[in-house]
Amino acid sequence: MNTKFNCYLTAAVIACSVGIFTSCNKLDITPTDTLDPSKAYRNLPDINQGILGAYAALDYTLIANTVTVADEAVMPTENAVSNSDAYRWLYTPSSSSVTAAYQEYYLCIDRINRTLAGLAQLPVTDVSLANAYEGELLALRAFAHLELLKAYAAGYEATALAVPYMRESVISLPKRHTVAECMAFIKVDLESAINLLPRGIEDPTRVSQMAAYAILARAALFQKDWELAALASTEVIKQIPLATKTEYPLIWKDKSEAEVIWKLARVGTTDSRIGSSFYREDGGIVLYAPSQKLIKTFDKEQDVRYKASITFDNTRAAGKSPYLIAKWLGGNSDAPGLADIKLFRSAEAYLIRAEAYAEQNKIAEANADIVALRKARITGYTAVNYANRAALIQEINNERYKEFAFEGHRFFDLKRHKLPVERSSEDAANTSGALTLRTTQAAYHFPIPADEISVNKNTVQNPNY
Repeated sequence: MNTKFNCYLTAAVIACSVGIFTSCNKLDITPTDTLDPSKAYRNLPDINQGILGAYAALDYTLIANTVTVADEAVMPTENAVSNSDAYRWLYTPSSSSVTAAYQEYYLCIDRINRTLAGLAQLPVTDVSLANAYEGELLALRAFAHLELLKAYAAGYEATALAVPYMRESVISLPKRHTVAECMAFIKVDLESAINLLPRGIEDPTRVSQMAAYAILARAALFQKDWELAALASTEVIKQIPLATKTEYPLIWKDKSEAEVIWKLARVGTTDSRIGSSFYREDGGIVLYAPSQKLIKTFDKEQDVRYKASITFDNTRAAGKSPYLIAKWLGGNSDAPGLADIKLFRSAEAYLIRAEAYAEQNKIAEANADIVALRKARITGYTAVNYANRAALIQEINNERYKEFAFEGHRFFDLKRHKLPVERSSEDAANTSGALTLRTTQAAYHFPIPADEISVNKNTVQNPNY
């Protein structure tokens, strides 16, 4: 939950208690500006509204932030308006650019916990629907905590400090759980969710059993639980095939849901626009462009991912970037930059399983998964087999760089392998010298928000801030 908000509530409760003996009669009056929880969740449709409220707290913030700080995008000189501190790794605990996601995910978690508490009190007649809602909420809670851990943990080792795992909506000053503790809670929630959710995907904008397996596979990847990573990703692969070369570009125009396991729907003209983080329609400003380092990894003619991810426009004026990030432009000319936010695709399951197999020295199986993905993406691809674990891991990292460009994976992939962020010399313009982010620098881990540190005496900041 939002611990800053809870601390403020604690202070308010203490302040109110000062006048308790002189204002008892007034305190007995039922408030008119708050909703009694027992009345908020009276039936299963109310529970569904609570779930939708939890989804509403999720957005693209963390994706945009990690693209900015990694080596997949550059800030061209035409961008004089956006987030230079994050791009140059100058952020602090007071920088909302990298701390906003902390509050967003805990708001989502608080709504989840309130809805779960409401569901537990309901006399249920439709047990299967109630079970599905409970499973959806538990999987959402696991996902939100996993994303928080990825961004704000002080490392991914078992004993590293992660984030508080909130399993109820309560006013408190929680300590940070370790990575191992958080992962244990995540697995418990996901295992329960998988047992409660029906099989298959009815609506990719809602968490399904397949989405729960995908979240579990991602969690196992970060924990280096290779057996579980392979098992969970296999469940996804069995049910959700890769997109064809024809379907793949349509995913990013929201004209196909091929291989999409879970996405956040964005519709109309008022929903948030992920594309606006990279291109400002008003003024035609490229805020962030693909890096030359990334561009050079693609076969521009044969790899369907290149044109789906990157646009080259040589008609732009001198001094402006001819390259644009295409993946989040969307398919609505009336609302440029409005695109559904794809959180999980079956391609991720293939590359998680390939990495898990490689780490278990299952060389043939790992090669098979890489070949399957490349054949789905590259016209005329001739299979290349890698002889050992080290070669496979390097190729999987390279493949993830291309496959998940601008989707918020790259920064965390580098961190999983304890690798620095290294921008190429061709991408040096406008960095102010920020070419290498070493693993020992403070900015290698996002800071806990300053407000959280100031009001929660039981928490601590990440190193070197």
